[in-house]
Amino acid sequence: MERKFNLIKSDFEKHEKRVLPRFPFCYLTFKSDDNSRVYEVKDISLTGMQLSLKDGDQSFAEDAPMKGHIHWMGKNLDVVGSVKWHTGNRLGVEFIKKREVLDRVRNFLSMEEFVKHLKPLHKVDGGLELPARLKYWLRSDGPAELFVWQHGDGELAKFQVLFMETFVEWEDGSGLKTGRILSKRNVDSPLLEEDECVFRMDQNVEEEKLTRVKDLVELIPQDLLPSEAKTFIARQLS
Repeated sequence: MERKFNLIKSDFEKHEKRVLPRFPFCYLTFKSDDNSRVYEVKDISLTGMQLSLKDGDQSFAEDAPMKGHIHWMGKNLDVVGSVKWHTGNRLGVEFIKKREVLDRVRNFLSMEEFVKHLKPLHKVDGGLELPARLKYWLRSDGPAELFVWQHGDGELAKFQVLFMETFVEWEDGSGLKTGRILSKRNVDSPLLEEDECVFRMDQNVEEEKLTRVKDLVELIPQDLLPSEAKTFIARQLS
C-alpha cells in the first residue's frame, strides 16, 4: 500500500511526511542504568538517538541525564547523554559531547556494520505482508533501510534510503530529493505495520548525502540486491 505524502510548508524550511512499512521487530535496544527499562532505538545518529518505550509513558525533566547501554546483535555500547525532548512513550537523547563517547559511537555505527546486518525483508516467508509494488526491502536496525518500488510493468519507479539521519529519495518523473530524518512514529493500519516519518527536506540536493548513500549501496552484496538494481540506483544517484 503506497500512500501520498503530506507536504508542510513554512517560510524557513520544508517538511515532508512518508508512511513506510515497518518491520515489527527491532534488535537495536537501549537499557537505562537509572530505571533498568529497555527501549527500542527508533533512530540513531552520531550525535543522538530517538527511543521508544512499548510498555507505557514516562516523564523526564529537560536535560535529564541518561546513561546506559546500547545492545545490537551481540555488540554493546556504553553511552552517556541527556534527554532533549519527550512525548508520550518517545524521547530524544543527545550524546554527551566528549570525544571518547563520540568516537565509540562512530565505531559502533560504521557503514560496514550496517551492511553486515542488512536483512532482505522482501524474501521473508510467512507473516510479513508487503505493500503492493514494493520490490526490494533491505533493513538493518538503526536505521539503515532501503525501499525499492516498481511500476505495474516491473520497471523501477522509486527508491528511498534512510541511513541514520540521512534521507535520499528518487522517483520516476520527480527526480532526486535529499533531507534529514526528524522523527518516526508508529501509525495504526488494519493491514500493515507502518511508520510515519517526518523529514526536513533540503532546498537543493546535497551531494554529500548522495555520496554517503552511494557508498552504502555499493557495499550491499549481490545476494541481497541484484546487480541490475544496484547499477540503476547508482546511476540515479550520480
